Amino acid sequence: MTIGLDATASSGLGTKIATGAAGIVLLVAVLAAGAGAGIASLLGGGDSAPSATATDNIPAAMLTLYQEAAATCTGLPWTVLAAIGTVESGNGTSNLPGVRSGANSAGAEGPMQFEPVTFAAYDTPTPPGGANPPSPYDPTDAVYAAARMLCANGAANGANLNAAVFAYNHSDTYVSEVLDLAYSYGQTQAQTVAAGTAGGIAVDWALAQVGTPYIWGGETPGVGFDCSGLAQAAYKVAGLTLPRVAQDQYDSTTKIGPEDPLDPGDLVFFGGGPTDITHVGIYIGNGQMVDAPHTGVDVRVESFPTTVGASWGSDVYIGATDPSI
Repeated sequence: MTIGLDATASSGLGTKIATGAAGIVLLVAVLAAGAGAGIASLLGGGDSAPSATATDNIPAAMLTLYQEAAATCTGLPWTVLAAIGTVESGNGTSNLPGVRSGANSAGAEGPMQFEPVTFAAYDTPTPPGGANPPSPYDPTDAVYAAARMLCANGAANGANLNAAVFAYNHSDTYVSEVLDLAYSYGQTQAQTVAAGTAGGIAVDWALAQVGTPYIWGGETPGVGFDCSGLAQAAYKVAGLTLPRVAQDQYDSTTKIGPEDPLDPGDLVFFGGGPTDITHVGIYIGNGQMVDAPHTGVDVRVESFPTTVGASWGSDVYIGATDPSI
């Protein structure tokens, strides 16, 4: 298996930017589930807007280059490409050996830290604005070659981003570092609305509780939640008061039509029927919710069927409500 670059180059830069708690715990949950396509959606995909972290730490020309190169591989988030460029060379700004000329101690070259034989395997076709002949030191050539390598090793159609990044550098620690950083670079749907809506604020807060134990009757951060306790606590942070139990939350909040789209922060309900609500989750986008499932399972992110009446375990999906209207 080809290794595109060397771990010592990235570890020496110290360029990793800390992500928020919501990003870290959500990404850990997805990695634990082994969901390649789920990771792609959570990292925002190709059309994700850059977060403030991205615009503050990536030169504008490189940010554009990452976005353009990632667009050549369906399913490859530009955020992953940008995270690799950041870890490897500070987006080409590092003065370490091998970034702008020569090679590091492992033979890696250029802003994306390719070994020569690996770069040669992915350096064509020459991208617009690239060097002729292609050069690992040319940012355009290097970034497009990195996109091709990731695409060939699992990123295509979001099949397995974890494997694609591991193929780039055979290190589990490296994979976690890159994907954590990539999450911080993308503006998710929930983050986009968080500043202006109670639902977005509730989502971000609830995601930060991922990993908290399920406790029946629980409503305390860091200690434990049940499903309705999590929903009530998240909306309390957002400035809205919800009843304590799921049935009352369903009864007292504005119903969303079965054909209407869901927005981040909408409450999604399950049970035997509208008068037999047994579970509630908080919708986060892409057919996923954050919830406190049941005894023995921590707060987590999971998929659910968004068609009203569809089976969900022993229950059915009853529908959704918007607590903010």
